[in-house]
Amino acid sequence: MDKQLPSKPELLIGAGSFASAKAAVKNRADAIYFGIKGYNMRDLGTNFEESEMKELMDYLHENKVKGYMALNTTIFEDELKAVEGILKKAKKAGVDAVIVYDLGIMALAKEIGVEIHLSTQASVANVASLKQYKALGVQRIVLARELGLEQIKKIHETAKEIGVEIECFIHGARCIAISGSCFMSHELFGKSANRGECLQVCRRVFFEDGHGKNVHKKELEIDGDTILSAKDLKTIDFLDKIIYAGAVSLKVEGRNRPTDYVSAVTKCYREAIDSIYEGSYTKEKITAWDSELKKVYNRGFSKGFYLGKAGKRDVANAEGSLQTQHRKITGKVVNYYPKPMVAEIKLINDLKTGDKIIIEGKTTFIEQQIDSMEIHNKKVDSAKKGMRVAIKINDKARENDKVFVLEMKSQIVLQEK
Repeated sequence: MDKQLPSKPELLIGAGSFASAKAAVKNRADAIYFGIKGYNMRDLGTNFEESEMKELMDYLHENKVKGYMALNTTIFEDELKAVEGILKKAKKAGVDAVIVYDLGIMALAKEIGVEIHLSTQASVANVASLKQYKALGVQRIVLARELGLEQIKKIHETAKEIGVEIECFIHGARCIAISGSCFMSHELFGKSANRGECLQVCRRVFFEDGHGKNVHKKELEIDGDTILSAKDLKTIDFLDKIIYAGAVSLKVEGRNRPTDYVSAVTKCYREAIDSIYEGSYTKEKITAWDSELKKVYNRGFSKGFYLGKAGKRDVANAEGSLQTQHRKITGKVVNYYPKPMVAEIKLINDLKTGDKIIIEGKTTFIEQQIDSMEIHNKKVDSAKKGMRVAIKINDKARENDKVFVLEMKSQIVLQEK
């Protein structure tokens, strides 16, 4: 590379559960961001309780990982006291920063003494906005997702001068609305995206192209029937350009995603960032990372707005995920023996050596391949549904943790246009 690389950026991963946080940490994330039930943009089931903040932050800090709390929804007058209480608890728990866009919450955070990161919901796309938010006490700004690389570079020049950090999304779901400010879910179902309750109407099929009664004429010429569903962002093949543009934090969306997604995406982008700084960022590696990223949840992939304006090629052409791998529930942990680090698993599906498994619970995340199994102290190569099998594992498991096998889906082709 001709130009000198800036300092290595932070890899920031969204985590909607303790298990996801562990998946991110084990795959060497630098930081995670999370939500507290009620006041963040992912509020339909994947969140932490206020009482869990201290335990989460202790775990993160023990592993030298930062934790940022998202408080980035529209906040109503009668909620201010509750949010103020959450901010005080966050400060006490050691939360490293709070992600907000409401000016009132920003003022509360500043008063309480919590570092402020401005959410992409604020849609900052110019240096005038950047300067205004800096004056209000913002230390980091998550830029609007509609910006291209050249625009980011220009904003970064001013940001560096005035001492504001720039954060950019590098992977995950994209919204059809500007920086996610959409009213469709609210208008149709009374569930507001701006309150973290988006039912993702845009991801659904809008037309049938069979011979039923509900066939409609398409006015927009695109592939497929999900006319408002954007493909997921993927930047691993031009990640170096985003780093050169000045982003100090590279953010992965995915608080609603399962742990296998968090694990795979964190691992791939960690390796990619490191390889850029080691001088080993090659097409061969990018091809391998692409293959791994396709295995986990995705709607097809897009480069977003980084290299040009998004168009019809960036609209998903299918409903749901196009992932090439899925996780099959295979059993649950019935006993864990700490000294030999062995888990006894009751099977509800067959299991064999060589299988790649995930063991997951409220505070458990283990991902590994099965090298050997035993039944009644005798080694076996496979076990059937209904049996109990013992396997050596690489971390602590807990009773009733679920066991999943990762299997490849057959004949799925992902199209990138």
